[in-house]
Amino acid sequence: MNTTPEPDVDVPVIDLPLPPPGTMGPPEEYGRLRRECPLAKVRLPIGATAWYATRYEDVKELVADSRLIRPSITDWPPRPGRAPGDEPGLITMMELEGPRHAALRRALSEPFSVRSIRSRLPRIRQSADRLLDPFVDGDRPGDLVGRFLEPFPITVMCDLVGIPYEDSGYFLPRADAALGALLTLEQGRGVTSQLRGYITSLLDRRRCEPGDDMLTKLVSECEHGTLDHESAVSFGLSMLVAGYRTSTMFLADAVLTLLTSPGEYARLRDHRDLLPGAVEELLRYLPVMNGVVVLQAVEDIELHGRTIRAGDAVLPVLAAANRDESVFADGDRLDLCRVDNPHLAFGRGAHNCVGSHLARAQMTVCLEALFDRLPQLRPAEDDHPVWEDESPSRSPRTLPVSW
Repeated sequence: MNTTPEPDVDVPVIDLPLPPPGTMGPPEEYGRLRRECPLAKVRLPIGATAWYATRYEDVKELVADSRLIRPSITDWPPRPGRAPGDEPGLITMMELEGPRHAALRRALSEPFSVRSIRSRLPRIRQSADRLLDPFVDGDRPGDLVGRFLEPFPITVMCDLVGIPYEDSGYFLPRADAALGALLTLEQGRGVTSQLRGYITSLLDRRRCEPGDDMLTKLVSECEHGTLDHESAVSFGLSMLVAGYRTSTMFLADAVLTLLTSPGEYARLRDHRDLLPGAVEELLRYLPVMNGVVVLQAVEDIELHGRTIRAGDAVLPVLAAANRDESVFADGDRLDLCRVDNPHLAFGRGAHNCVGSHLARAQMTVCLEALFDRLPQLRPAEDDHPVWEDESPSRSPRTLPVSW
């Protein structure tokens, strides 16, 4: 990263790059921005502007830079007459800093470890098979997203965390509103108190009715004084807002990509030894993280001859970094045998994704279950996917398939 102060220059403001409707992306502008304007200024649909970083080395440094913090959607963009902290915020693990964040990471380190997630693999596979049983015996074509790819990671998350799956009709639309705050800010802010209230009620329930889940563990940590209540709430909010939706998007995009890349589904089905590397390549290749990481500078930062001022917002675009041709040979091509693959799908630094091992396990189990149960899976001939076009992160809402 260039940290040599240089004079500022006029910076044109561009619209937030988005993929064409009906596609997962990435936006066509990524390549040009990496070459010609690696630190651009973008205008967001919510009216604010932000610095937009697209090169791998810049993104890698920015996501781990202690001079950048993640603001709550209740505090950024600032509102006239309201000071930060005037109202309870949607504080997830990404917004926590310092000792509170470190204490929560310590409490979560064992349950989200490789060893712990491996021990849950049979349980995760059972969840997949329970969903696929009626699907396999159902009408053809069938919608793989609605019947499997969406409920599967939600079921796994609810089981691990201690969130009742039957409450999904309540928390899913509210969590999606919070996750989509980059485009619909006021709607996202409006659900903050509802999500906080829901998680608080679950923690109270686990205090009275302990279970074998993460919320029960965190309640115990709070009672022993090793964790504070707000940190436990932050974990619950993290799981609601990001603990499942990014997984549903990755899974839907992954299956669609394999089914529409000639021979790739059959190749992985017949050569399971390729699966670990293929999962990493899919995480790199799929542009789910299309600029949804919003950071805010707490002091001035010099980069590429421009000054990111304290208070400015920064979007390090993980999806653009993961296509950077200076790091990934032929980066716009899916290569399931790619060997050197230092992708940034899970971030980096103190706030790297605590659920990375779980996410890998879910994708692996999802694909293995599909290969075993639906070996002849293919897109439906006369029915096409319906896309989620209202978010920077794109995935099909429906995926009609035959088998």
